[in-house]
Amino acid sequence: MNPVSRRAAIGMIGAGLVAAPTRRSIAAASATSPTLVDIETTSGRISRVTRWRASIMRGTITRGTILFSHGAMSSPAKYDPLILPLVAAGFDVWAPLHVDSTDHPDTNLFPGLASWGARIEDMRALSAHVGGKGHIAAGHSYGGLTALTLGGAQAVTPEGITGPLRDPRTRAVLAFSPPGLAPGLIDGAGYAGLAVPAFIQTGDKDFPPGPLEGAVDPAAWKQHLLAYDSAKTGGDRYALILDGVDHYFGGLICSPERPGPRQSVQMRQAVTLSLQFLRGYGTGSARARAALDGALIDTGPVVLWRR
Repeated sequence: MNPVSRRAAIGMIGAGLVAAPTRRSIAAASATSPTLVDIETTSGRISRVTRWRASIMRGTITRGTILFSHGAMSSPAKYDPLILPLVAAGFDVWAPLHVDSTDHPDTNLFPGLASWGARIEDMRALSAHVGGKGHIAAGHSYGGLTALTLGGAQAVTPEGITGPLRDPRTRAVLAFSPPGLAPGLIDGAGYAGLAVPAFIQTGDKDFPPGPLEGAVDPAAWKQHLLAYDSAKTGGDRYALILDGVDHYFGGLICSPERPGPRQSVQMRQAVTLSLQFLRGYGTGSARARAALDGALIDTGPVVLWRR
């Protein structure tokens, strides 16, 4: 793979419900401080992982495990509005600090797309460490691609990585704003390999991040649905499109330095529907699947499709 600049790589990568989690439930999750776990990868590199244990409250049980992959140049610490409600709902969440993060001490050793192989290493090591009968792979942006790859999407195999990229322990995928066509990483044919149920989110202001953000085709946000559009029908794939939502929910996730305004209402909508999907396909709740299907709608500020 030809090396590319960090900025160019990131721009390419970017290209009847249950009640939403309350402030009280999110505060309860916040009160349970995450822990840091160091896991050795097959190359001998140490992957530092943040772990949030499911909130142990009256009537709450551990519903499942989520392996979360953050967006390019970001970090797990910048996703509280997304991760904490999942923890409050009973999910254990594990999130590596990938080498492309500006918070990673060795980020300069992995220029451009050299981080792709390290991401696969991180997630493989984490999956083996967590073990168990299965988990949900989740992620945002570059992390959305990472999660979809664990679920069977056939991305380019990075140099130094052998064997299938799909993780047999991945039961379902939750992907916020995954990239569309990403030369050197994946295309529509690659996304067609997705083999597990998936919930894919975007917004109609979700333009590729970078210096040209907003100065693009107003329909460019639809590229984030390439994984949904390319996947075979009949595999329980959902697409959520939120009116007015950009790549970062106004700076709520991934890039908190953005000026906003914060898209908090839309984030709660996304979390509510995501939890229905996680309960329906991550833990096998027929009631949750029925509720999610009952929310399908083709028009409005919250559009939800299934194929």
